[in-house]
Amino acid sequence: MQLRYNFRVYPTPGQQIELARAFGCARVVFNDGLRLRQQAREQGERYICDAELSRRLITEAKLTPQRAWLGEVSAV
Repeated sequence: MQLRYNFRVYPTPGQQIELARAFGCARVVFNDGLRLRQQAREQGERYICDAELSRRLITEAKLTPQRAWLGEVSAV
């Protein structure tokens, strides 16, 4: 027997803002990772593993002035 549940979420205006920020940051990080892997492939470099991407995008990017706002949202 399989059960299935449907839930509808009604976030408050403050929660909507925080969700939009979190999803926006996730989109930026995903696009940056995709760009790095594509550039590595075009240049004939080895495949960039997930750990290397995490180090470059999340750890190092938050230290730059252009991406400092990534540290303002939850990473979980």
